[in-house]
Amino acid sequence: MFINKTLIYGNLTRDPELKTIPTSGTSVANASIATNRTWKDQSGTKQEEVEYHDVVFFGKTAEVVCQYLKKGSGIFVEGRLKTRSWEQDGNKRYKTEIIAEQMQFGPKKEGQPGESSYNETQKSSEKEEEINPDEIPF
Repeated sequence: MFINKTLIYGNLTRDPELKTIPTSGTSVANASIATNRTWKDQSGTKQEEVEYHDVVFFGKTAEVVCQYLKKGSGIFVEGRLKTRSWEQDGNKRYKTEIIAEQMQFGPKKEGQPGESSYNETQKSSEKEEEINPDEIPF
């Protein structure tokens, strides 16, 4: 049995980029997520290490990520590792990415759009339903 499973929680380092595959019409979003690790070295000094992960989202998930998340947003991603290769200037290049299979929004930071943006939109439209129709000027 073989396992290729990746779980990360971090912050987006830039706004996700949404594209469409021309042949199938499938939405694809590319994002970079930073994770960090902290520890104390032998002398007791706090150390920190940051890793950057390229993540690819497909379909409706790609659209949702681009709609609700921006640079700095927290996100939990479950996926698998995929390495692709190509030729560039006569050299073989490689890039390992996380192909997202599931994701969850992290807690909303002040001033950042996120999952609660959707909830706030829902709440504001519910308030509109409470308006007396006789008060509408048209």
